[in-house]
Amino acid sequence: MRDVAFQASDGFPLHGSMFDGNGDGPAVLISSAAAVPNSFYRHFAHQLLDCGASRVLTYDYRGVAKSRTPKGWTPRLGMKDWGVLDFPAATDSLRRAAGDRPLVGIGHSYGGLALGLSNRSSDFARYTSLASLSGYYRYTAEPFSVFAKMNFLALPLALSLGRVPKWSGIGEELPGSVFQDWARWCRNPNFLFGDARTPESKHFHAVRTPLLAVGLTDDPWGTPKAIDHLLTHYSNAPTNQLWLSPEQSTGGAIGHLGFFRKHHAATLWPPVIDWLLHGKVPHGATHRAEQRVA
Repeated sequence: MRDVAFQASDGFPLHGSMFDGNGDGPAVLISSAAAVPNSFYRHFAHQLLDCGASRVLTYDYRGVAKSRTPKGWTPRLGMKDWGVLDFPAATDSLRRAAGDRPLVGIGHSYGGLALGLSNRSSDFARYTSLASLSGYYRYTAEPFSVFAKMNFLALPLALSLGRVPKWSGIGEELPGSVFQDWARWCRNPNFLFGDARTPESKHFHAVRTPLLAVGLTDDPWGTPKAIDHLLTHYSNAPTNQLWLSPEQSTGGAIGHLGFFRKHHAATLWPPVIDWLLHGKVPHGATHRAEQRVA
């Protein structure tokens, strides 16, 4: 593993970790969940190398962890920028390192939205969206708790401090403007797709990259309704859907973040890694018929 630095097209400096392997398989881009540092995915990255990936890149979105906002940076940071600007920059960085190896990707939560927002899906041979969803609060398993935590605790902090501190329980510290976007999307029944300030959502319909959409049965955010709503916007992507449960793993509970913890490596990781590196559709996955939205 080595630290890498690269720039988004607007000049924002981004940081990540490149994992170099000896395999001859695809190079893999891992795109994080919101407020989760790229270091969280290091065990999964090492396992990908052990299974034959040639390289793996993890990275922090702007304003998060090592990609902190540089002193003197004045343009507003928006949550859509993670997909529209940062994801393409990471893709280009991995492409330069990968040479002629194909690229594949896995996006955790927000990372599954980044593929659609980026308009760069054609760079990838296939992609996994894991616990990726439409975040409208009423689609979650705990709607009143989610609404209160986001709007009565974190949003006032974002407005008063200009940031949401780590102690708030949201995750890594976030720029206030990014959290304001997140909270606004989660109040909208159509999530980011109903936000006039995110016209890039139109690119979801252009995605034709084969997609494995993984849901976790004990994830309070990624309920079937929340995941289904997102997948209707990937209307032209050949999609297989796989649900994983704690009963399938010796590691116990999974939740929204737990899939990437190494105690699930032996049981939950193999089918997802087989899909990424070899294109093998996991046993138990179901083909999702195209569902179009207006």
